[in-house]
Amino acid sequence: MTDVTGPLDGIRVVEVGTLISGPFAGRLLGDMGAEVVKIEPPGSPDPLRTWGQAEVDGHHFFWTIHARNKKAVTLNLREPKGRELFLDLVEKSDVIVENFRPGTLEKWNLGYDVLRERNRGIILVRVSGYGQTGPDSHKAGYASVAEAASGLRHMNGFPGGPPPRLALSLGDTLAGMFAAQGALAALYRRSVTGEGQVVDAALTEACLAVQESTIPDYDVGGVVRGPSGTRLEGIAPSNIYPTADGSWVVIAANQDTVFRRLCGAMGQPELATDDRFADHVSRGRNQDAIDEIIAAWAVERQPAEIIATLSEAGVISGPINTVAEVVTDPQLVSRGMIADHWDERIERNVKGPGVVPVLSETPGTIRSGGSLTPGQHNDEVYGELLGRSADELDALREEGIL
Repeated sequence: MTDVTGPLDGIRVVEVGTLISGPFAGRLLGDMGAEVVKIEPPGSPDPLRTWGQAEVDGHHFFWTIHARNKKAVTLNLREPKGRELFLDLVEKSDVIVENFRPGTLEKWNLGYDVLRERNRGIILVRVSGYGQTGPDSHKAGYASVAEAASGLRHMNGFPGGPPPRLALSLGDTLAGMFAAQGALAALYRRSVTGEGQVVDAALTEACLAVQESTIPDYDVGGVVRGPSGTRLEGIAPSNIYPTADGSWVVIAANQDTVFRRLCGAMGQPELATDDRFADHVSRGRNQDAIDEIIAAWAVERQPAEIIATLSEAGVISGPINTVAEVVTDPQLVSRGMIADHWDERIERNVKGPGVVPVLSETPGTIRSGGSLTPGQHNDEVYGELLGRSADELDALREEGIL
């Protein structure tokens, strides 16, 4: 059991494409134990190698976590010899992950029909802005536009203000998660039928999928949900509240039983029987009033006192942490969620997020940080796995194939 890298141990994934969405799907599969071979064009490394806001000796660190558990190889898919090497890899692999604009693989004569001829069980995971079909499928897609086009960004911010973005590429990450989910479903179906298939994940659709009841609310009631600032309209109390030191805490007590506990913890049990707050619907109608009462109570107390008092009473609450507090959070640390990644470039461990979710018998693992250089594992993959000789590999390098 100690040699098992995770539940996907024995699965080989070949990842092509750049930046976030497709490679995030590859990272998730690698976290769960798959062997992930990351392809970069020779002389044109993934731009993500230079992403991240911290810099040490010219190095950035998005790559450290995003390319973890991956073997880095170079390959020119535009050339016939590169195409043949890729198809040899397809024969020995289970999943291909790509996030090019639709039609790119077909342009290189590497569409799914060609891949399937070499390996009928191959699963092709395709991540794109709008999906592989439809009138917008030909367009390039970025997370910022996908979040906006899907309606997700319209709901962010405060009423009457411009819709801001989260300071992350959320649409890319959501699409990568759905792509990995699709890969797992396709792997299971292949275990039944022996046949591979195409997984088609779109950034816009991933953003749409997480929008709860917005579509049916509009369909049956004409409701166009908009931004609600720090709370959800009609869900009360569930908001952020000021504290004595000028910081904020989150208090979520919208369930009737939890609201009664909150009233007791604040020393105001009579609020639970006040007609304005007696049930979920009433509190939603009188949201401003209950928020004002809780804010007046919270602002006289330190955040630690508020959280301790409410936790003891069984009321859900917590701080709004910065990353500086997250990395020392006892709960996250105890579960291995602040994990070390060895970064060869600066010869030290770099902290990053752990493997989610946690499996009891075959947990996922972090076996390496992002590779030091493009093509670092060329000899291992093309030599040991595909059987190419050292002379052949040298010749391919001279020709610009590797």
